[in-house]
Amino acid sequence: MATTPELIHGYLSAGLECTHLTVNGDGQHFEAVIVSPAFVGKRSIQRHQIVYAALGDRMREEIHALSMKTLTPEEFKG
Repeated sequence: MATTPELIHGYLSAGLECTHLTVNGDGQHFEAVIVSPAFVGKRSIQRHQIVYAALGDRMREEIHALSMKTLTPEEFKG
């Protein structure tokens, strides 16, 4: 089964508390805007690690290119 933005959206929302989440892509390259309180006090690399943990093995097996913008709810409002 081909990976779709909707599948990635489902994986992320199941594994991470998100107050805003958008995922776009063409089946190979994806872009996500992820807003989560889990990112508060975390640096960019730590935020990406949280997202990778939520995606688990899918990041290696199904998702080959994911560009992400990770924000706290306060940053997203701002």
